[in-house]
Amino acid sequence: MQPLSSRAGSVAHAAHAARAAALTAVFALAAWAATPAFAAEAAKPAFKPDMARAQKLAETCVACHAADGTRGLPANPILQGQHADYLFKQLSEFKSGKRVNPIMQGMVAPLSEEDMKHLAAFYAGKNAKAGFAKDKTLVLVGEQLYRGGNLGSKVPACSGCHSPTGAGMPSQYPRLSGQHSEYTEAQLAAFRGGVRGNSAQMSAIAARMSEREIKAVADYIAGLR
Repeated sequence: MQPLSSRAGSVAHAAHAARAAALTAVFALAAWAATPAFAAEAAKPAFKPDMARAQKLAETCVACHAADGTRGLPANPILQGQHADYLFKQLSEFKSGKRVNPIMQGMVAPLSEEDMKHLAAFYAGKNAKAGFAKDKTLVLVGEQLYRGGNLGSKVPACSGCHSPTGAGMPSQYPRLSGQHSEYTEAQLAAFRGGVRGNSAQMSAIAARMSEREIKAVADYIAGLR
């Protein structure tokens, strides 16, 4: 006759084995259920921009952004060399109303998601031309703010997100180098005043900046390269 302790051990071992088998079955079922989703994602083709289509779409942008997004009117942004993901994000937010601009909202209204991706790739593929600062009296103020921030008002260094050269980070932060100082100044003022509300991070930063700081850093950014 098997000792009581041995029988108890056998029962415990059998119960443990049963639980392990049940867990294995659950995990296997979950993996099986998830497989179609992973397969569908993997099967989804990567987006390939159609530059001929993009060129055609860009014809409606010429009046404000020039033929290839280069140095047009200072009130409008330079699009050349901007990250495609960032451009697509901005176009999408104009379309959804998250970023408010009556002109741009009208322009993007007829565009599909693919159209916006084509346009974003078109401008991102252009080589950005260098700009220059204009106000020598503010350049040191702008440089200090861009590279070191303002500890007193808790304004972080712009270079922390946009890189020391203003190249930005794809999918996260826009390229700033060479941008029209007038445009950058206007956007910082819009963030500070709550007119532009599609970046809580920038709204919080701009709210702590003085008009002089905004003007100085905008001018410094224009000459970054």
